Amino acid sequence: MSDYIYYVNGEFVPAGAAAIGLNDLGLVRGYGVFDLLRTYGAAPFGLRAHLERLQRSARQIDLAQPWTLDEIETIVRDTLAQNDATDVTIRIVVTGGASPNFITPQQHPSLIVMLAPVKAYPSSTYERGAGLITVDLPRFMPTVKSLNYITAIRGQERARAAGAIEALYCSAEGMITECTTSNFFVLRGDELITPDADVLGGVTRATVLDIAADLFTVVKRPIRYDELATVDEAF
Repeated sequence: MSDYIYYVNGEFVPAGAAAIGLNDLGLVRGYGVFDLLRTYGAAPFGLRAHLERLQRSARQIDLAQPWTLDEIETIVRDTLAQNDATDVTIRIVVTGGASPNFITPQQHPSLIVMLAPVKAYPSSTYERGAGLITVDLPRFMPTVKSLNYITAIRGQERARAAGAIEALYCSAEGMITECTTSNFFVLRGDELITPDADVLGGVTRATVLDIAADLFTVVKRPIRYDELATVDEAF
């Protein structure tokens, strides 16, 4: 499906006609949050958990959020119903809304729901693995899923130039946190280890940890870069 129907501030519009004001704080200041999930078939995975994280992110940056979880969930499901599509990603965006002076929030945020095809990795990625690079880049409020992706984009561009699939944040002190768009785990023996500080609370991460609790000893702690040579698996 080439032209999805989006939800933009109370209206369903074709993707090509979707628009917000040029003085929207999400555009001119990067003031906003988003969340991203996918459907399996027509069913959104972990929708409620993603919406709860969206609201947490908004609270952390003092962004007005006049909608209840139930209201946003209804909007998301109505957007899916407007589209004859399966296996899509759902991007839910809340911005600071229009601002006459381009900086002061007016407490009238924008709410946008967009759909896109799911990006499928080739089977070789799962069969043979994929390369990462490490990057030491400054990060602002890593526990917020913010619209400001300067650091992540810089990391991804470096990864792309190096022929890697992702960039892994590693501080000057050699501490690993997460990748630009994903959480990070290592498996050593019967221990599944993942960083738990200065990382985004991933919904998929939480699902992995729930499943792993019956199979491994789950350890949430910092990971040092020099540990990576001693692990059995990393993902």
